[in-house]
Amino acid sequence: MAGNTAAPGTTVTSRVLAILGAYDDQHRTLSLTQIADRAGLARPTAHRLIAELVAWGALRRDTRGNYVVGRRLWDLGLLAPVQTGLREAASPFLHDLYGATLATVHLAVRDDTQVLYVDTVRGHASVPIVSTVGSRLPLHSTGVGKVLLAHAPEETRRRVLAAPLPRFTPYTITQPAVLARQLARVGHDGYATTQEEMTLGACSAAVPVTVDDTVVAALGIVVADLRRTRPRLVAALQVAAQGVTRTLAAGR
Repeated sequence: MAGNTAAPGTTVTSRVLAILGAYDDQHRTLSLTQIADRAGLARPTAHRLIAELVAWGALRRDTRGNYVVGRRLWDLGLLAPVQTGLREAASPFLHDLYGATLATVHLAVRDDTQVLYVDTVRGHASVPIVSTVGSRLPLHSTGVGKVLLAHAPEETRRRVLAAPLPRFTPYTITQPAVLARQLARVGHDGYATTQEEMTLGACSAAVPVTVDDTVVAALGIVVADLRRTRPRLVAALQVAAQGVTRTLAAGR
């Protein structure tokens, strides 16, 4: 069941938010019963509110009678500052990176203890990619995540290192001491790498995007193998990140 359920006596707004909060990366399509269960609502209440959300465009009913997030919410999401400012500033540089490498490139920000993928340009190579625009992944198992965690507040790093580190592949770093050493190296070297830590067959490199000495995002690239290409890819990422930094600074 979803974490934000509506308690008895909550407002209509809380119930609507609980319905929207029923959706996440693993629950993109839900039936009426599933929404009611995950939102902690009686089925008739959920049915009535869902009908209003469908009419407004926040949800959409598919051909099987299940519900998915509607276009109206996507349009609203694009108005968020993280989308309009950062995404617009980074977009030309993401496409330049893609044009130079034909690999998948990412723009990501930290959302508490997760990576939020703000923009992605998909590469041609058949490298397995699990992230999509709007999706969230753990910080410890992704290149962009390690960059963002290395530059996160000390309290955030402590929380991540104190919690269990989920294993996704045999190569995922799950030992806090090992991850802490990696994060220190990221701060020193200015970039992070992963070796099949999120998905088998996918390696990544990532660098920070900095404004006024504060890391506001990370740029990453996903390839099948970094052994021969790491210096070239890191250099290309750093040039792109500097371009995003200049664009953001000029737009203030």
